[in-house]
Amino acid sequence: MIFDFIDGSAGEEQCSRLNVDKLDALRLLPRVLVNVEGRKQQKSLFGRSWGLPFGIAPMGMCNLTWPGADLMLADAARKYDIPLGLSTMASSSIEATGERVGDRAWFQLYVGESEAVANRLLERAEKAGFTHMILTVDVPIIGVRPREQRNGFKSPFRIGPRQLLDFALHPQWSLTTLRTGMPRLANVNLPGGEQLKRDEARGLLDWDYLARLRARWPGKLIVKGVLGGEDSIRIRDAGADAICVSNHGGRQFDSSPAAIEMLPLVRQAVGPDYPLLFDSGVRSGEGVMKVLALGADFVLIGRPFLYAMGAGGYAGLCELIEMLRNQIDIGLAQIGCPDVEDLDSSYVLDESKGVNAR
Repeated sequence: MIFDFIDGSAGEEQCSRLNVDKLDALRLLPRVLVNVEGRKQQKSLFGRSWGLPFGIAPMGMCNLTWPGADLMLADAARKYDIPLGLSTMASSSIEATGERVGDRAWFQLYVGESEAVANRLLERAEKAGFTHMILTVDVPIIGVRPREQRNGFKSPFRIGPRQLLDFALHPQWSLTTLRTGMPRLANVNLPGGEQLKRDEARGLLDWDYLARLRARWPGKLIVKGVLGGEDSIRIRDAGADAICVSNHGGRQFDSSPAAIEMLPLVRQAVGPDYPLLFDSGVRSGEGVMKVLALGADFVLIGRPFLYAMGAGGYAGLCELIEMLRNQIDIGLAQIGCPDVEDLDSSYVLDESKGVNAR
């Protein structure tokens, strides 16, 4: 059931597959006779240079993957100098993560039925030294994920005969989790009994709230979960510092368009200089390159990191990051582009159309 929680998506999971398939259909066009010595992967964003052109997307309850997964992500963010998105629904606290990762930690905010609860989370993040905040706007309600329903996955857990049998059939995960304690949501319970529940409606979020949040939050504000050009212009004009083009990896709405197909449209809408991040369907270093070439300034990756930790713990996570870095390094050499900052749409062909993506 834990694998299905991580791997599963909304509905019949067509959107999740479409995200990957549409990225795979893009081809990178090699250029020859280019000096590609001294290739660079450092990426500028928000006034600083990051060690790699990708970071860690916010993900809830990572410790379900393997005990201590949230702290593994924090350690990897520090080691590779990449940003870590800490979810409201994380199993590591705002304070512990901020202390461990410093200015590489970005706090991701869900706004539930109580704006007061959201404000308390913001206060904690600001006090813990967070300077970047990701407002996720594509979860008005939790999408229907059939695999979770079949397995009886709930938060907090309800352990019944089916779940006990499932855990018994996976002894390594179960025994290790028992020794370390069942993961808990570390940020949602507040003094006085207030809390943000995983399954509660989040439809309170609207344009007026965005304006209040922009006035309230002193640091960088990223709005995540945007696919439309018209919405993007309005978010930009409301004072957000960046937009993350994303369909939540297909976990929210199965009829959503592939995020990569919307990226060039959002870039065209907001102009060439407005910061854009991207999340959804990236599974390789070449995928990172394609996203950057089509207009994103930075890429966030989620589920692959959970797969890596489930397979090999912290060593598996670092092995995946090294693999991605190596794939990008080789890819830059192959296409004759020694610096990721120089990637643009002239390097991309759409195999399904047989034409340049530009």
